[in-house]
Amino acid sequence: MADTDISFPGIQHRKAPVRNAATDAQDIVATVAGVLTAVRSDGDAAVRAYARKFDNSDLDSFEVSMAQREAAVATLDPQTRADTEFAIANVRAFAEAQRDTMLPLEVEIRPGVHLGHRIIPLERVGCYVPGGRYPLLSAPIMTIVPARVAGVEEIIACLPPNAHEAMVAGCHLSGADRIFRIGGAQAIAAMAYGTQTVPRVDKIVGPGNAFVNEAKRQVFGPVGIDQLAGPSEIYTLADSTGDAETIATDLLAQAEHDVRTRVGLITTDGALADRVIAEVTRQLGELATAATASVAWQDYGEIAVAADEAAMLAYSDHIAAEHLQVHTADPQATARKLRHYGSLFIGELASVVYSDKCCGTNHTLPTMAAGRYTGGLWVGAYVKVATHQWMEPEGVRAVAPPAVRQSRSEGLDGHRRAAQLRLDRLQAG
Repeated sequence: MADTDISFPGIQHRKAPVRNAATDAQDIVATVAGVLTAVRSDGDAAVRAYARKFDNSDLDSFEVSMAQREAAVATLDPQTRADTEFAIANVRAFAEAQRDTMLPLEVEIRPGVHLGHRIIPLERVGCYVPGGRYPLLSAPIMTIVPARVAGVEEIIACLPPNAHEAMVAGCHLSGADRIFRIGGAQAIAAMAYGTQTVPRVDKIVGPGNAFVNEAKRQVFGPVGIDQLAGPSEIYTLADSTGDAETIATDLLAQAEHDVRTRVGLITTDGALADRVIAEVTRQLGELATAATASVAWQDYGEIAVAADEAAMLAYSDHIAAEHLQVHTADPQATARKLRHYGSLFIGELASVVYSDKCCGTNHTLPTMAAGRYTGGLWVGAYVKVATHQWMEPEGVRAVAPPAVRQSRSEGLDGHRRAAQLRLDRLQAG
């Protein structure tokens, strides 16, 4: 999360956050390092010990059998299964459309010089599926379905031992090849390093709590990660046409995720700012999850009044919020002026909740201002774009002389010889 700059040009705060989620999590670094070291050294034994310590779980086997998977699906009530399959179909359709925009390339950039790239699916991916306080039924869909669409050879899913059976069913219906009841940092370690039962993966994707996020940060290098997804964030941009009830409802819908959720409004209308503050207070009095949402609102809630539209847009790009809603008189026009965000929700009808659950875009998104340099999880995260080249004699005659000269100027005699060899043979032959 970027630090909120109270002195940002053209911005006045009616309510400023009093805490910073990024710095609040720094005390977990050493704890996670210990977990990773133990799992890397002792494998399943360490995973089992941490499952007992953190999850009060003592499973005989981490892996969910096919019979258990099918039983979990069978226990879904018909409507839950239908809704899950609805979400899977939408996420799959959008991922397929995205995949179809990625094409292999072959180009002859000058006579005899052929360059290109291939789109290669990853071999094995690990999907972390958070359990949390509630069964997050959409979580496995968002990480597993795009991997399947991308053509990943093997998809491993890890979810906490106490996760709801519906989560197991979601992993199965989404297309996971293997499912393990392992949660937290120990799950990230198991997928990153491999254990006696959990295979080592090439990339780890999916959101989690602060321990999961820190574990992903520490294992990055030997394995890839999608991003460091911190506590959820939602901001709304609004002018005088904004509706206070809708905005407050959307802010609290995200605030109930976690006490460290960051929620905010940036508006050009001071009266709207005051109405939203009052509406949040009113709704907290009747919200079933107010115990969590009220802490998030108190600690991380932000209401900023911008001097004009330019200041509103500049401050929004500074924040680079994970979820960014646009509630203005012409939301499409406003949206075209924005640059930094995780995912954009244009107009009052486009609720973040629809994307969170089932409309088809991925809800695994950049937080902590990472939207300045990356977008969210998508089918392209499960493939690599690998280049290749091949030469004809005419191409060697074009590129060898400058390669020889550059190598000589750099003092790299081996490079010079390799470049010259092919040219000499062509000239001799």
